Amino acid sequence: MTSYLQQARPCVQHLAPYQPGKPIEELQRELVLSRVVKLASNENPLGPSPKALAALQKALQGDPVELGRYPDGNGFILKQALSQRFGVSLDAITLGNGSNDVLELVARAFLGEGDDAIFSEHAFAVYPLAVQAVGARGIAVPARDYGHDLPAMAAAITAATKVIFLANPNNPTGTWFEAADFAAFMAQVPRHVVVVLDEAYGEFVTDPHALNGLSELPKHPNLLISRTLAKAYGLASLRVGYAVASPEITNIINRVRQPFNVNSLALIAAAAAITDDEFVAKTRELNQAGMQQWLEGLSALDLKAMPSRGNFLCVDMQQNAAPLYQALLREGVIVRPVDNYGLPQHLRITIGLAEENAFALNALQRVLAAHKATS
Repeated sequence: MTSYLQQARPCVQHLAPYQPGKPIEELQRELVLSRVVKLASNENPLGPSPKALAALQKALQGDPVELGRYPDGNGFILKQALSQRFGVSLDAITLGNGSNDVLELVARAFLGEGDDAIFSEHAFAVYPLAVQAVGARGIAVPARDYGHDLPAMAAAITAATKVIFLANPNNPTGTWFEAADFAAFMAQVPRHVVVVLDEAYGEFVTDPHALNGLSELPKHPNLLISRTLAKAYGLASLRVGYAVASPEITNIINRVRQPFNVNSLALIAAAAAITDDEFVAKTRELNQAGMQQWLEGLSALDLKAMPSRGNFLCVDMQQNAAPLYQALLREGVIVRPVDNYGLPQHLRITIGLAEENAFALNALQRVLAAHKATS
């Protein structure tokens, strides 16, 4: 019998597919639970931006024939909104089916066999997956305090290095680096190496002096900023992200971008959402309050989390976290195990609504007590 796996490229044979967070409906079917709280995928507990919802409702009340037509392959309405919002030119913007799509476009455009890409230990799982899928070699630089060790990453650059992935804040740890650290790092990066600065969680950062990648673009022609509307703007199900880079880099990655990679409703919703500063401010405020609620609750359970600038916490369970994850599922709480990130004792927990946080903390207290009683 033919083994089709053996027919695949060697780099694909050894890929482990990305594992998404467990859906609420799946857990309800499996365990027949009346209530499930999902704090696993860093989604916005408020849902979508009201401006996005209004734009979608207006679009759906229009000519239904339009839904039978292909979307604008150039995504003009969203590019125009992004251009006006951030003061960048249209030819500096690439749209993606989520920011994951943007990361994969970079890998496809700049990497191949014999090339290296650098990323940090404990960084977003899509970086090594995208790199391996195109046959390039991924170099995971050991973390420092669970975050990016930028001097070590700069020292890892060789003649084979084509791309460097940085996440600020980082997923799943929530760690970050400051503007001065980034400036020192970029001073050591050769101009031909493309640096991807992934700011998927940038809208949750409250420090006014924090690094803002868009302000760094004029200084670094080899820099690409990747962002998403899935998190703070609440459009996760519509899958829309974007990149901003020099027109030259943008032109290159658009050569490998699939046509119509962002659907019409996503374009409409995102163009409206990107103007909704009031909603983002409300989201940020809720996140800060929820973060404090979790930190106080964890402290009462003698648990600690890594400092985070995202909308999640990476919590040290002080033991193998896998049994606790399974026990929380039985309690109706979905969180995210991160053993595949080299963090087998940690769980990543998304900040939810106040009542969701309280429900999860109470479940965690019961799980820990039961585990202690049986150990």
